[in-house]
Amino acid sequence: MEDKVGKRGLRTIGVITKLDLMDEGTDARDILENKLLPLRRGYVGVVNRSQKDIDGKKDIKAAMLAERKFFLSHPAYRHIADRMGTPHLQKVLNQQLTNHIRDTLPNFRNKLQAQMLSIEHEVEAYKNFKPEDPTRKTKALLQMVQQFAVDFEKRIEGSGDQVDTLELSGGAKINRIFHERFPFEIVKMEFNEKELRREISYAIKNIHGIRTGLFTPDMAFEAIVKKQIVKLKGPSLKSVDLVMQELINTVKKCTKKLANFPRLCEETERIVANHIREREGKTKDQVLLLIDIQVSYINTNHEDFIGFAK
Repeated sequence: MEDKVGKRGLRTIGVITKLDLMDEGTDARDILENKLLPLRRGYVGVVNRSQKDIDGKKDIKAAMLAERKFFLSHPAYRHIADRMGTPHLQKVLNQQLTNHIRDTLPNFRNKLQAQMLSIEHEVEAYKNFKPEDPTRKTKALLQMVQQFAVDFEKRIEGSGDQVDTLELSGGAKINRIFHERFPFEIVKMEFNEKELRREISYAIKNIHGIRTGLFTPDMAFEAIVKKQIVKLKGPSLKSVDLVMQELINTVKKCTKKLANFPRLCEETERIVANHIREREGKTKDQVLLLIDIQVSYINTNHEDFIGFAK
């Protein structure tokens, strides 16, 4: 147990019990003198009431006197009797608690003061707020919604004045989807060179028909290229799904500032998330349209093709 939670014996206080039950000729002197398994805070030996003492109604005071007598009379423990027993253990524990409170109190006080200043700043914004005044309610509502919109834009556009150094923001994650995840999904697509060569061969032969061709027909090239372009639909639609999920996650983070108004927080999150989901369908339609546009016309006059031909 000490090895797992004691931090190399720096904070553990060893308590040795049942010293009065050890066999004759044996003792725990080396342990209590902190020689066998050293602990920074040492060991304290105690003698508890036995079951016989409990059955005999032996009270705590009598048990502590018997414990004191045991340590003073035992040849292996009498030289450390002042550091043994339940009263000394109580003193050690109280001292450790006092030290811990003294060490942690300044940080705890600073934390409370920071929280108090934060709350006072928040209260300041509402000090002139009158619940019965509908115009004040409307103004407060608009301010919170506008702040939500500003926070959302900053998280996406990356113009926030408080830069997070622990994790990527919504906009940075979306950027990673575009420039890392999407290319990865494209590279991950299965590509069988042998199968592709077979398809090219069949396409050329089918276009020539009964004739024997001398040159590779453009139609064969277009047929193969179009088939490959269509494969982009899967990774493209998956990227849309990932971006949509990241936008919804960003909405949830931005609504945390509305936590003091649960209903407003819930409604804001619901309305914005629903709008994002509605735009998801239109975005996917647009992505598919762009791919269809690419499929509909293969520009062999593009510099990439010209350079390849040269």
